[in-house]
Amino acid sequence: MLIKELRSFFEKQNIEKKITELDQVIQDPNFWNNKNNAEKILKEKKNYNFLVNSYKYFERENKDLYDIFILARDENNNQIIEETLNKIKSLKDEVKKLEIKCFLSNENDTLDSYLEFHAGAGGTESQDWAEMLRRMYMKWASNRGFGVELISEHRGDEAGIKSSVIKISGDYIYGFLKSESGIHRLVRISPFDSGARRHTSFASVWIYPVIDENINIEIIEKDLRVDTYRSSGAGGQHVNTTDSAVRITHIPTKIVVQCQNERSQHKNKETCMNMLKSRLYEFELQKKEKESSKIENNKSDIGWGHQIRSYVLHPYKMVKDNRTNFENSNPNKVLDGDIDSFLESSLYKTNA
Repeated sequence: MLIKELRSFFEKQNIEKKITELDQVIQDPNFWNNKNNAEKILKEKKNYNFLVNSYKYFERENKDLYDIFILARDENNNQIIEETLNKIKSLKDEVKKLEIKCFLSNENDTLDSYLEFHAGAGGTESQDWAEMLRRMYMKWASNRGFGVELISEHRGDEAGIKSSVIKISGDYIYGFLKSESGIHRLVRISPFDSGARRHTSFASVWIYPVIDENINIEIIEKDLRVDTYRSSGAGGQHVNTTDSAVRITHIPTKIVVQCQNERSQHKNKETCMNMLKSRLYEFELQKKEKESSKIENNKSDIGWGHQIRSYVLHPYKMVKDNRTNFENSNPNKVLDGDIDSFLESSLYKTNA
């Protein structure tokens, strides 16, 4: 069944046709005039070839295993039947991984990602929830062996964070996480309420790609407002006594980025500029897809009616994605970074 679904996806995406078109581009005598673009095209073709060759291999393996199973069944050879069924199960798992790789075939899916967190209304409750969300994604990245870097954070007055930005580096990070942008809702007995009452908290997560050097984003100096301030660590203590932290506002789009993880103002500004390029690139992508207005409207109100996922710890335990209806009855495991099933269900929903 999965093999048929994979074939249907290949036909829908015209992957073999894309390879033929890329071959024609590569054969152009002027192909290497733009080295960066040439390398990008070669990488794209390599990814498509991997998908096609893997599919053909799985198709052959599936047929061979089916023939062996029929033969063993006719001969009542239970040992071979069991071994073959186990191999078919393993093959299905591998085919599923390839299917997910197919879903991540857009050029931006291979990029690293910035994750931006903001606490909603509700003070300490929401700020604690924002930090719990950040920990969830950091644990997910750590469990997969991906790199995690803290870019900036604005600590809460009593607990948690008011806002923060992290960077996750690894294979297909943006492809996996891009559907995570939105409002996340938590329902629990508050650890900050002496009356042990149930509270609902909101926090937002926004995902955007870390663009590579091959992507040119023009930024006009007069469109920027650059502010510097003192970096502060946990509990509000100053990381150093100079104004090393940097905040850059892109006036036309009102996009704001900030960085305080380096002691050098110069390095923090460089990181801010890279983040700004990524945000502007994402902004243009959203505009092309005619989705930017919807996303900006979602960003304007971190509260009821905009949440993409609910995490309920009381009176029952459940994490439910409001877009795919996928559920998990073990929220503690999810908050410890076990979110692959949610990411995969979003990919299947998007590519259905």
